[in-house]
Amino acid sequence: MSDISVIRVRDLLMVTLPSDPDDATVSALQHQVLEAMQKREPKGVVLDISAVETLDSFFARTVAETAQMVRLMGGRTIIAGMRPAVAITATQIGLTLGKIETALDVDRALEMVARGDGNIGGQK
Repeated sequence: MSDISVIRVRDLLMVTLPSDPDDATVSALQHQVLEAMQKREPKGVVLDISAVETLDSFFARTVAETAQMVRLMGGRTIIAGMRPAVAITATQIGLTLGKIETALDVDRALEMVARGDGNIGGQK
């Protein structure tokens, strides 16, 4: 579970995941992100999944639920670094991201925030 890194970068939380997160790690992700949202009051979360090589339905559902919870707490979630194999699997299992934004990598996610693309914490 210590494989998850949650750090504050400016007004955002940067969350990184290991390459093959188990169910306990995925569950910890949700808890750690929501705790950090409450304590640090960021405008949003950049979820870096660039190291993740495989995706299962539990991981996909938990990420989608966490993003929804972040939105309910007034934040924005950007998923960054999705590998092609993970994108294919997500499509095959029917994962819909709804209003969750995606970026090719963390740099682009940070550019999106800097430009004010989208809705950050309810503000343009």
